[in-house]
Amino acid sequence: MTTLTQAPETTAARETPARRRRRVDRLPYLLLLPCLVIIGVLLLWPLGQVVVMSFYRLNNVRQLRGDREWPWVGLGNYAEILGDPFFLTVLRNTVLFAVANVALTMILGTLVGLLLNRLGRRMATFVASCVMLAWATPALTGTIVWKWLFDDTSGLVTWLFNALPDGLSETLFGRSDWTGYGWFNSPLLFFTILTLVVVWHSFPFIAVSVLAGLKSVPSELHEAARVDGAGPWKVFWKVTFPLLRPVFGILVVLSTIWDFKVFTQQFVLAGGTQDRPTFMLSIYSYAEAFSPPPKYGLGAAIAVVLTLILLVVTGVYVRMVLKQEEES
Repeated sequence: MTTLTQAPETTAARETPARRRRRVDRLPYLLLLPCLVIIGVLLLWPLGQVVVMSFYRLNNVRQLRGDREWPWVGLGNYAEILGDPFFLTVLRNTVLFAVANVALTMILGTLVGLLLNRLGRRMATFVASCVMLAWATPALTGTIVWKWLFDDTSGLVTWLFNALPDGLSETLFGRSDWTGYGWFNSPLLFFTILTLVVVWHSFPFIAVSVLAGLKSVPSELHEAARVDGAGPWKVFWKVTFPLLRPVFGILVVLSTIWDFKVFTQQFVLAGGTQDRPTFMLSIYSYAEAFSPPPKYGLGAAIAVVLTLILLVVTGVYVRMVLKQEEES
């Protein structure tokens, strides 16, 4: 009589469905682990170092190298900047600049996105390619071009104003010769030019993002609204905007973060850190940290304050999104 020997049960056969499910659930976290490590090394560790530095009085490079002791001041750096009236001026400049730039960038980007959505494929591709040139141009390169445009001797804007009839120029602006005119000397003019530079560089991203959102809106909704007699303005606010509200929300938050952190454009247009009346938080932090005599701890504290402001803005947006999801 032949005896059948039962094959040993394999590990895969003994694995329960619950264990298999837990093993599969860990896979996304394992895939995200390299990205989290990179973020931690490139972002979180430097941010932690800045936070630590903000609690010390650091006035020379030897302290940063570890050759000298770091004097602990606790919240002294924060008390110094918050008690300085100039900090309130800088904060006001930053907030007003960010609000104006976010509004103008969103309006211009949305209009361009709507235009691209109405154009034919070839023309939309051509216009989008031209628009994206501004986005692809490095901030330093674009700002240098804009600074040349407003050069007081050979700039294009100076040439155009000099080309105006003397009587008209004298009547409108009170001067006929614009050679040598300091376009960047007045804080109002400086912020106006800086706004042009930042909006020019930022609106293409908004336009392309809005265009991508418009492509996801069913055309039947627009057609139904037009049949009901709604004009373009009403179609946008009653149909398009409600459907794209999450997209606009994300774009507003991103634009706010970018405009609060504007540094390169201001540094190049101002020619450094000498023009203190036009300071904003980013360049204020840099000036305090690296202008002689250096105050690295004070600059770090300003950077932490800027980060906290941006975290508050992001937190408010996330709370609004969660609230809308709960209501829906």
